[in-house]
Amino acid sequence: MHKAITGMLTAVGIVFAAGSAQAVVSFDDDVTSNAIFGSGNDNGSFTVDQDNGIELGLRGKLRFNESNLPENTFNSNGDGTYTFFAGTPPTGFGFAPNAPTTPVWNFEWSINSNFDSSGDALDQFFYRLSLDFDPSAGTNFLSFDPINVIFADHSIGTNATAAGAGTEAADATEYAGLIANNNLAQNSWNMEFFNDFPFDTFDPNALGTYTFLLEAFDGDPDDQQSPPNLLASTEIDIIVTSVPEPGTLSLLGLGLIGLGIAARRRRKD
Repeated sequence: MHKAITGMLTAVGIVFAAGSAQAVVSFDDDVTSNAIFGSGNDNGSFTVDQDNGIELGLRGKLRFNESNLPENTFNSNGDGTYTFFAGTPPTGFGFAPNAPTTPVWNFEWSINSNFDSSGDALDQFFYRLSLDFDPSAGTNFLSFDPINVIFADHSIGTNATAAGAGTEAADATEYAGLIANNNLAQNSWNMEFFNDFPFDTFDPNALGTYTFLLEAFDGDPDDQQSPPNLLASTEIDIIVTSVPEPGTLSLLGLGLIGLGIAARRRRKD
């Protein structure tokens, strides 16, 4: 199902934050306090920054396995990078069936505007999420505020919200109330959701690296007259690599079997 992301402002190009936050990013971490979106989603494997009362988390996730089902498989490399095979969902299944722009992976984000009781409600800050559509060494960012929009179907709650128990707004009025009275928002998105010009040529089969950047500010980051302070920031790279040839997988399997046999022999000797 296509996620509702109505009223987002977009900007193309590389973005630079005004002000600075002394970020200390942690890898393969949990977010505070649960993964509250959907059902059956594990916490963990997030790349997290906690600063100025705000916690921001990003991670990659396998969205379509060989049975076209999501897994709690994040393929983290432990350094803010996540690796997935190229390709579209098996048998053409996906959010848009047979769409040539649907990768098998998602990116997931978490915004907690008051993780340690020193922050405030979600709507008291500005945010910028930047999605890279260029797999080369360069970047081509689609950037927008995922929170301060007319309506979105994020899972929303507080630090006390149980796993999978976030609330999703049914309309714009309910959404405005949720972000004004809560501090935690999360979602899981596929690049397919942003398949609009000029980002309608995303190729899931292209090999390379895509950068994702999530930032929080104390004012509008587009305000050139009064540049805001950057309060928190986290960044990940999703590395898309080629699927090994069947022969390579077979040789790898034989190699692992051989290593296992050798190890057993050593133990017996």
